[in-house]
Amino acid sequence: MPLDERRIRDGEWRAVALSFLYFFCVLAAYYVVRPVRDQLSAAVGSTQLPWFYAALFVVMLALTPVFSGLVARFPRRVVVPVVYGFFIACLLGFVPLFTHPVLSPKALGTVFFVWISVFNLFVVSVFWSFMTDIWDQAQARRLFPIIALGGTAGAVAGPTLTRSLVEVIGVAPLLMVSATLLLVSLACVAWLGRWARVYGSRRHEAGQETALGGGTWDGIRQVFSDPFMRLMAAMMLLGDCIGGINYALIIDYSGSTFPDAISRTRFAADLDLATNLLQVAVQLTLTRWLLVRHGAGWVIVTWAAVSAAMLLIVATVDDPHAPLIGAMPSVAIALIVSRGLAYGMQGPARESLYTAVPRSLRYKGKNAVDTAVWRFGDLATAVSMNALRAVGVGVAGLAALSALAAVFSGTAGWRLWRQVSPKPSADAAPVTEK
Repeated sequence: MPLDERRIRDGEWRAVALSFLYFFCVLAAYYVVRPVRDQLSAAVGSTQLPWFYAALFVVMLALTPVFSGLVARFPRRVVVPVVYGFFIACLLGFVPLFTHPVLSPKALGTVFFVWISVFNLFVVSVFWSFMTDIWDQAQARRLFPIIALGGTAGAVAGPTLTRSLVEVIGVAPLLMVSATLLLVSLACVAWLGRWARVYGSRRHEAGQETALGGGTWDGIRQVFSDPFMRLMAAMMLLGDCIGGINYALIIDYSGSTFPDAISRTRFAADLDLATNLLQVAVQLTLTRWLLVRHGAGWVIVTWAAVSAAMLLIVATVDDPHAPLIGAMPSVAIALIVSRGLAYGMQGPARESLYTAVPRSLRYKGKNAVDTAVWRFGDLATAVSMNALRAVGVGVAGLAALSALAAVFSGTAGWRLWRQVSPKPSADAAPVTEK
């Protein structure tokens, strides 16, 4: 592969660095508090997940048209800070609920589970919408794996901070650490917005800084009416089946193995750390090479094949909870591998596909898929798991179904790639930064 196809070009360095820092802060902010959510889930068990996911789906269904309404009426420079400012305020508002409990553990678990999941989906979805707005398709192939490494670094730093701080400062102050990181990401948004207005590669695309117009339900309608968004939603639902089953199996293991909130939080942080170290490894060695040289379809297919293989191991071992590598059981290893490759391979590849579609789909339709569709998948997976367990399906059967979902998700990703990018596109001319 020619070196020019891979390197960062003149005029791009500042924006790449800011994008890297932006994603670092967003993911670090999430991963600082994610173990808090997971230990609350483990405390109540996976059979309660349908209630969590039902509440979350209702909230997402309500918020998706609100977001579509915002981007329809206000420019990007207003929408993105409003979204991040809202979540910073919420993080600070949760602190007294942990320091002076007024809710039962189950009620607090439900509320925090719903909120942190909304937080994750919206801040990450808005990040990638912003990225696809300021970089073109050729740049995305070269630069998204580098930018995604910023998120990976944040995803490693977040659980590392949690493991180091939770026994020193307790659970509640972790929320303030997360809010501080999100404030830094807000500053990056402002700096990147100024860069894009002067040097951005999409300055030729009319209306980049204006409101999108349209209606509040456009995002939901696009999921059903647009062929690209329908297939993207199908890939998301199938991928969600993999994540939902793995998550339920691991919180059952955590709840039965670790007796208190501190140990469950540390275990969840250990899983996140291992997952994100794997993500770093594949992004540095495999993802960027495949994405630039062969395209997003091959990246997604590779993720699907490896994930299916790991899940089949869970389906065939005698005891999925017995240590397999070190102290980790096969259910934990399957989660680490499938989730690490989903973040390190499938994620950047999927996001790069959005650079080939109109701006309305990049904000409205994408947000609907990343929020409402995703959380519908969570709910459907959790309810289906409880129904399958009721008729005697165990860990092995659930893992086998998850492997099958990986195969179909890879197929959907391949079709998406063929649909929007049937042949490699020429790189855009470099921009000149003054």
